[in-house]
Amino acid sequence: PVVEALFYIAAAVAAACAVAAVTRLNASHALLYTVVLLLALAVIFYLLGAPFAAALMVIVYAGAILVLLLFVIMLLNLGERSRSDERGMLEPRVWILPAFLAAVLLAEMAVTVGVAAGPARRVVGVKEVAVSLLGTYLIGVELASFLLLAGVVSAVHLGRRRAAGDRP
Repeated sequence: PVVEALFYIAAAVAAACAVAAVTRLNASHALLYTVVLLLALAVIFYLLGAPFAAALMVIVYAGAILVLLLFVIMLLNLGERSRSDERGMLEPRVWILPAFLAAVLLAEMAVTVGVAAGPARRVVGVKEVAVSLLGTYLIGVELASFLLLAGVVSAVHLGRRRAAGDRP
């Protein structure tokens, strides 16, 4: 059916973006592919009948990654190097493939809404997600939050400027 074909297209886009994000040497380029990867995962969640999880992918993860990149650039203040990197981001060879993959996902969502096939399975509501996360998977959620907290603390520690008296 149509929904199954759309699922495989989104999965192919997600796999291509994951490979591209890992193989890029420039962190900004990898970030572009990561954002498109998260959008592809949101499409997959929607097609599987979890529109709440799809919205969370877009709002929390894709939005948070962009804000995180902005904060990192602001904190590091790399000067001329960051300005040359920003000029490099304007070159079409950098953004044309992520833009094409995002357009594929947009067309896929338009087809999904146009066909009115909706999700392939029953829709999972917010209450069911909350009961699962705060009931069955509570320990996993808490462990993930501790890992994320440790990552944030490590990033702040590694990214801070050292005072003149600090040891390296």
